[in-house]
Amino acid sequence: MFDDGTFELLPIPESPPIAGPHSVLLGELTSWNQPGRPLRRLIPRRLWDKPAHLDPEFVTMTYGDNCESSPRAAALKRVAPRDLIFFIARLRRADGTRSAFGFYLVGFLDVSEVLRSVRSRLTPATLQRFGANAHVRRGLNGPRHWDGFWVFGGSTRSRRFRRAVPVDRDFAVSVLRASSGLPWAWPAARTELQTIGSYTRTCRCIIDPASSDAVRRTEALRRHIEYFNPDAFQPGEE
Repeated sequence: MFDDGTFELLPIPESPPIAGPHSVLLGELTSWNQPGRPLRRLIPRRLWDKPAHLDPEFVTMTYGDNCESSPRAAALKRVAPRDLIFFIARLRRADGTRSAFGFYLVGFLDVSEVLRSVRSRLTPATLQRFGANAHVRRGLNGPRHWDGFWVFGGSTRSRRFRRAVPVDRDFAVSVLRASSGLPWAWPAARTELQTIGSYTRTCRCIIDPASSDAVRRTEALRRHIEYFNPDAFQPGEE
């Protein structure tokens, strides 16, 4: 993350890190903020030839996960069109100091389509929509990778934020809740980053519209995002 709040997202390598004809290599990634400029200056040279797990990808707005085999992602099976999936990333300020690490919201999908339990090659029309997703790219590289993953497609209201949105203790108290529905606990023996990391490791519903405080927390979420990204939501969006 840079001084003005803009940021670049550096994806993890694919596992196993074996490139195929449909892979995007880490050394091929280009800047979001300066289109066309390589990101190699931010990526160790030893990783340049490794395939990137570029997911979510914010060009065609897709996100994939192993909802049936990974307990961390199981709750995503309940996602339906018009739900919002928000993405949190651990970012480091460009000066490289360890004290500059933090968690931030980096964008969201306004879900419009869901591909469930993909176990075979997609049709040409579906590939045109979802072909940029990392899980689909893996499947195109080898049939064993059609392994039941799910892919979510976002509408035109989806956004990759221009400026990172801090997820700190104040934000968590205002907006977020534990799986029990109660506010987070903040143990004295753990750092703020450790606590945030533990609560956000698993995908789950954060604001259920049926909950008694949904309106208040939704408004707090919107205000916080719009403070850093005034154009994050189109006029009239709910």
